[in-house]
Amino acid sequence: MSKGNQSFVTEFFIVGFPGLQPEYQGLVSAVLFLVYVCILIGNVVVLILFATQNVLHKPMYFIYLSLVVSDLLFSTTTLPNIIARYWFQAGVVSFFGCFLQMYLVHYCGTVTSFILLIMALDRYVAICYPLRYPMIIKKSTVHILNLTAWMLAHPPCLSIVIRAYPLPYCASNKIQHFHCDHTSITKLACTDRTPYSFPAFVVAMVVLLVPLTFIIFSYCSIIVAVLKIASTQGRIKTLATCSGQLIIIALYFLPRCFVYLSSNIGIVFSPDVRIVIIMLYSLLPPMINPLIYCLRAKEIKQILIKQFRQTQVSIE
Repeated sequence: MSKGNQSFVTEFFIVGFPGLQPEYQGLVSAVLFLVYVCILIGNVVVLILFATQNVLHKPMYFIYLSLVVSDLLFSTTTLPNIIARYWFQAGVVSFFGCFLQMYLVHYCGTVTSFILLIMALDRYVAICYPLRYPMIIKKSTVHILNLTAWMLAHPPCLSIVIRAYPLPYCASNKIQHFHCDHTSITKLACTDRTPYSFPAFVVAMVVLLVPLTFIIFSYCSIIVAVLKIASTQGRIKTLATCSGQLIIIALYFLPRCFVYLSSNIGIVFSPDVRIVIIMLYSLLPPMINPLIYCLRAKEIKQILIKQFRQTQVSIE
């Protein structure tokens, strides 16, 4: 690398909310810590239930398990840094550590996108081809699909990190975000970021829009199949099996697509508003996913009720 292209930045500083007043930093860190604890408790409970209850060892729950692992990995990768930033004024991240976090952030997002596609496929087969469901959606099939999702997520995420890592970072090291991501880091490069930002945007759109296209097709097919059901009660019951997934899908895809598109068509948000939007679609789904599973999944609901009653009997 020539002398003009050398990076003088050896570490990055996570700013978080640029406009946040010092007196509110403790409150923000407490809220984020509470969010992190809720994510940990909810998802770990799902993991424990899955590990201890053989009745949950079904294809649908193996898909949920993959999503839980992705949610835990993303939250643990991002939240401790921003909590430490406001709680202990420790927002410094090493140069390599920041790019590692960038990779994990985009990797978890890509994995989640693929897993939501698998979940839509599961519901599509269950409703449109109910008699063939046990033959199509088997444990082995789901294991292959889950493994494929985790493997396919590597190349696009590695490609954007590999292209961003050698850029010359020789000016500011302050990241206007709550974690290291491609856009926030490459903005700090002392070079024209267009050749790097556009391919990253294309990768993001492919990762988002390809699964979303199939998900939309799946649910359109599901709606057509539901409309063919004669009884109104049957329609409501069938749609109820998809309501939880539809909430997760809407929370994940819609804000992401909006943020990516707005940043590339000239719609500008203040840094604080943009970070709030990103936090909502990044942290809200991992926090409410376990609630959706527990409230909507019949087997999990029955297990929790049984455990609660046993605890009451033991106390009495």
